[in-house]
Amino acid sequence: MITISGDDRELHAITLGGEGEIVAGTTAPVRAAAEQLTAWFAGALTTFELALSAAASGRGEALRTAMVAIPYGDTLSYGALARRAGSSARAIGQACARNPFPIVVPCHRVLNASGSLGAYSAGEGPMTKQWLLAFERRGRRDLLL
Repeated sequence: MITISGDDRELHAITLGGEGEIVAGTTAPVRAAAEQLTAWFAGALTTFELALSAAASGRGEALRTAMVAIPYGDTLSYGALARRAGSSARAIGQACARNPFPIVVPCHRVLNASGSLGAYSAGEGPMTKQWLLAFERRGRRDLLL
């Protein structure tokens, strides 16, 4: 299950996992997120255009932007993303751990330097991260055919 929260202007969070009743969103940003996530899971969308609440700092916003720039189906190490963002691998790890918008801000695309998964704070943790990466790899192959 995916829970999307927001108001009339922007999204506040996306949560993966849990159980509950399916309820349609009542605000335009929440409905847009639900539509775009449905399209993403259907393989018809690889990037999102959603109004997200701002990160707590300008630095956090820059790290979020760097994560969004990782193309669908690709991965980067924490260190490589840190170099691109002019930051540190530790800061990237913290931004990933605090990411309120999994999938939309694709922190699942950030791996350890060895290529291993590392941690994942959404859904069922690394198992969810593995599933998302495999899903994107399959989708990317389909896009290239």
